[in-house]
Parts: sequence; structure tokens; C-alpha cells
Amino acid sequence: MDMINVGKVDLLARLKENLESHRKVFLEAQKGYRKQVIEELDKMINDAKEGKPIRRSITLPEPSDHTEDYKVVIEMLEMSIDETFEISQREFRNYVLDKWDWSQMAFMANSTYLNK
Repeated sequence: MDMINVGKVDLLARLKENLESHRKVFLEAQKGYRKQVIEELDKMINDAKEGKPIRRSITLPEPSDHTEDYKVVIEMLEMSIDETFEISQREFRNYVLDKWDWSQMAFMANSTYLNK
């Protein structure tokens, strides 16, 4: 099956759920990231004060935020006058199953900073 018809209301609801979930994970990861960056900067300052070699960069991966991807699709649906849409298998994976091309990389980047 390559294409299916979906209702606007159901599709919008699922996209908004997925956006909320993504945003929650990102914001939590952002907190953890900021905490680790501050720890690294404090260590760098202490090393400099103690005359140790000075490390001048931080190589922590940044949390991944794809809020805009959701917002674009939501906005398109909200502005459409159609009540049903034909979507492809790929669009279904993205919008309904929340499995985007970037999902795995975003999960790895964000999970680094989430409280276990």
C-alpha cells in the first residue's frame, strides 16, 4: 500500500501530539546539555587558573530540535480547506508514526542529556 486517505482532524491531532512529545524531550535535553556545558567551562577555568594545559573547545553534541518540521506540516493542514488528505507511506511514517529521516540521530543526541 503506497497511499491512504486520512482525515484532517485525526492527522492534525497526531501531529500535535508528536510535536508536544518531541518538544518535551528536546527541552529536557537542552537543560542537561546546558548543565554539562557549564561543568566543562568550570573545569576549563579551573585548569587555566591552576596552570594546566588549556582546552579551548567543548565537543558535546547539541540537542536536536525539529519543532519547525512539525509546525510547517501543521500550518499547512490548518490552512487547507480540504477535510481529507492522501498521504504516502513515507508521510504516514513521519506524521503518524513519528519516524522521520532525522529521528534516530535526534534520539541519540537528545538521549545523551536526559535523566535516566
